[in-house]
Amino acid sequence: MDIDLQTLDLWFGQTSSFYFAYFLLQLFNMVITYYGLSCFKIQSGDTVLAIDPFSKESGLTPPRFEAHAVLSTHGHENHNNVEALTAKEKDTDVFKITGPGEYEFKGILVRGIESFHDSKNGKQKGKNTIYIIEWEGMRLAHLGDYGEETLRSEIQEALGTPDILFLPVGGGDTIDGESAAKLANQIEPRVIIPMHYKISGLPAGQAGLKAKLDGVDVFMKEMGEKAEAEEKFTIKKSGLPNAEDSKIRILKTP
Repeated sequence: MDIDLQTLDLWFGQTSSFYFAYFLLQLFNMVITYYGLSCFKIQSGDTVLAIDPFSKESGLTPPRFEAHAVLSTHGHENHNNVEALTAKEKDTDVFKITGPGEYEFKGILVRGIESFHDSKNGKQKGKNTIYIIEWEGMRLAHLGDYGEETLRSEIQEALGTPDILFLPVGGGDTIDGESAAKLANQIEPRVIIPMHYKISGLPAGQAGLKAKLDGVDVFMKEMGEKAEAEEKFTIKKSGLPNAEDSKIRILKTP
């Protein structure tokens, strides 16, 4: 159905711009697919965003799909295998974001915030980028390999109240289930998607992984919650839970 501003003016008068914006926000569902470690494919309509594609050194099969843009939280082979992806549009390259700053593409706003991979101000494992993504009227926050012991006030202020929080929970090279639960309670997102935990095909001691990961069950126990894993998570702004009814969504890998 084609609806232009002139038609909306006839329907709603001076409030047409508001209704047109609202109408657009209802058009597409956002579909989130988990590939393991910190890697996700996020799609709305025809637009595809990838985060933290990993290499075969992880023991997992690298993700291979078409994307308009890719975010890498830090320069490790399990988070920056951008060559695994192909551009979704002909005669273009995948738009790459690899660190702090403000970016915009296809109507999506991305802000990268510097954080640390460890609790020693990066002296042990270096830096990590947290990404805040404004898309389809929702705020998504991907913490990457966040490893800080305490949530700094400037990071909490930048995060605000995310609609969807991608949260590392498996320990090893990042925070463990107990620390992740404390962090979730501080940030208070509407939806939590755990990541970077033990899954099938990711053996302990695998090249590229410096430490054994816990399963997601450790985090769930700390949160006092239970949830069945699902193939994908499909959501739009109007379907988000209330802030006081935060949900945890565990995703299967392909």
